[in-house]
Amino acid sequence: MITYNPKDWFTFIFRVHRSETFRQLIPLMIGIGVYAFGISYYELHHWLDNDTVELTRNISVVYSILGFTLSLLLVFRTNSAYDRWWEGRKHWGTLTNSSRALAAHFNALVGVENDPARKTLAEYISLFPYTLQAHLRSAKVSKENISQKFSINALGTENIEKVATAGNQPLEVYKQLVAYVQELRTRDEFTVGDMYLFKSELNTLIEVSGGCERIKSTPIPFSYSVFLKKFIFFYVMLFPVVYGLNMSYFIVPVTIFILYVLASIELIAEEIEDPFNGEANDLPTAEIAENIKKAVDEVLLK
Repeated sequence: MITYNPKDWFTFIFRVHRSETFRQLIPLMIGIGVYAFGISYYELHHWLDNDTVELTRNISVVYSILGFTLSLLLVFRTNSAYDRWWEGRKHWGTLTNSSRALAAHFNALVGVENDPARKTLAEYISLFPYTLQAHLRSAKVSKENISQKFSINALGTENIEKVATAGNQPLEVYKQLVAYVQELRTRDEFTVGDMYLFKSELNTLIEVSGGCERIKSTPIPFSYSVFLKKFIFFYVMLFPVVYGLNMSYFIVPVTIFILYVLASIELIAEEIEDPFNGEANDLPTAEIAENIKKAVDEVLLK
């Protein structure tokens, strides 16, 4: 995720970041510029008469209605994409809070003299978001990475192997955490009544995972996305035809600018509607997972 100062206008205006849509649209803008120039040249030199001017003036009224319709569609598109981004952020905020609360409950229930149990609980709580952020990127956390970042003695070689080979790694971590909590209860580390203190936080882990998977696996409907792209394309292609006689060769930069604005909105929406891929404008899930580990270790291990 890009870190920036929202008050630094000068930098925003004159700096082209590698993640900006301008870079992606350069080939298309060049092509549209050549097209707009050709249309304008033909209209000015081969199609200039009073009837044609009157015809384009009438068409411009219909064209303005189409522009209003397109603006409504783009507003809905950006709002729906941002809602998905913000929902993902809320899920990871909930995961952070629940992990801290879960660590605090275990800190109160498991005595400081039982350091191995506290270490194991801390590692499981921290491993869950670590595997979840990889899972949401359609990736796997390898056995080597888990062994380097987490304690082999606390988790056990066999359990690490199960997590590394699992189809759904966060689910496997959650399953092992629940099994270990049940094991501690049978060893009288805490009672059944004590388990109700952290039951909701424990369940929240899997609820967050399911919510993020729902965002990941439910894209914007295909027909809507395709229709909007076609609408933008034909709207831009018609612009020099409708206004070429009125704007002369100024139609070229204006058409390019309109393409840049409309296509950029669609590209931004495409990027933020799936906020877990690790791209420039996506959620910093890896950093959040690191912060959760630090907070959990501070509660249970210090």
